[in-house]
Amino acid sequence: MALAPGAAAPSESNDSHIDAPQLQLFVMGLFFIFGGITSLNDVIIPKLKELFTLNYTQAMLVQFCFFTAYAVIGIPGARLVKKIGYMRGAVAGLLTMMAGCLLFIPASQTATYGVFLLALFVLASGVVIVQVVSNPLISLLGKPATAHSRLTFAQAFNSLGTTVFPIFGSILILGGLATVTADQLSGVELDAYRTAESQAIVNGYLGIAAALAVVAGVVWMFRNALKGEKHEASEGLAGLDLLKRPRFGFGALCIFFYVGAEVAIGSLIVNYLMQDHVMGLEEQSAGKLIALYWGGAMVGRFIGSAVLRFVSPGKLLAAVAVGAILLLITSTQTSGEVAGYTLLAVGLTNAIMFPTIFTLACEKLGSRAADGSGIINVAIVGGAVIPLLTGVIADLTSSLAIAFVLPMACYAVIAAFGIYARKPA
Repeated sequence: MALAPGAAAPSESNDSHIDAPQLQLFVMGLFFIFGGITSLNDVIIPKLKELFTLNYTQAMLVQFCFFTAYAVIGIPGARLVKKIGYMRGAVAGLLTMMAGCLLFIPASQTATYGVFLLALFVLASGVVIVQVVSNPLISLLGKPATAHSRLTFAQAFNSLGTTVFPIFGSILILGGLATVTADQLSGVELDAYRTAESQAIVNGYLGIAAALAVVAGVVWMFRNALKGEKHEASEGLAGLDLLKRPRFGFGALCIFFYVGAEVAIGSLIVNYLMQDHVMGLEEQSAGKLIALYWGGAMVGRFIGSAVLRFVSPGKLLAAVAVGAILLLITSTQTSGEVAGYTLLAVGLTNAIMFPTIFTLACEKLGSRAADGSGIINVAIVGGAVIPLLTGVIADLTSSLAIAFVLPMACYAVIAAFGIYARKPA
């Protein structure tokens, strides 16, 4: 999942960059990790929806709690990274993510939906801090002129994570839904069922926690690897004044809508493909197809990193946003495999949106890059708001097709920003 910007500019010069090319691979690894973890929400949602007999609005609280962390932690996270530096900031984020994974243990033992939501919020808080490090750092590890291309290429590794994790997550987490359902049980039997079935979630996240501990240890060994790292001091809600700049304010709004649309679609893929008039798949089979949605974004980012070297980023952004709208219209107005695969193809159009919006919005911020990135981090709360509203529409209309009108509107705003920002700042 193409997500969050973050922490800081290396100096006050627009053309300066950090001389540490060996860290590019490390940053791409971070993109892979937090992308994969974020995409697992798409697998957990149908699992928890069944275990706790939730409607779409209640199920979307998974994304609401996860992405609310961006609003709560975005600016404090940027300030933390500016205070302790990129590498130590990455360690802090990784350890917070590990703590969130471990919270799934009491969530399963108590069989309480609210504790699962708390675990997801803590996990997301760590993801935010890691992303506060990753996006600006990859932008700074090279020449400013190729920042669009480099960030898009790095986020292809984010998409690699979002492609791989749901495949294994579907096998591990969704495999146990076939024999009995929660709405057939009550009392002690229901609690026991929820505890037993949620153990699959716990096992998956315990494995992730172990991996995060190893990665954090490795990163700590290189905590002093960056030379010439500088950050401009800021206090309070630093960066809010940047919203007065039309280009930056419009871009931040588009980040809100983009993340919201992308997450809303990803969250509902399993339930959408399970519908009889679409593909009529079982949970695990539908869950595996999530990989096509995120895999399309991965392929598109590798292609986009090359295309953006000679095509106007703004014009390309507008074009792919219109493409997303057309695919959604096709999906909602057809049935069968056409409806299913055109929805999954929206992932391809999402490919270059986040990095392009981010770099277009933040052009010429110079040493204010940290503050601007912190604000854009907060805008990622769209991943909490838009999916929840989409779930509300689905419940009110009893139609996922009608609910997808909201993501279409989000893409329309993004297309307008691409036209607006087609010329350099």
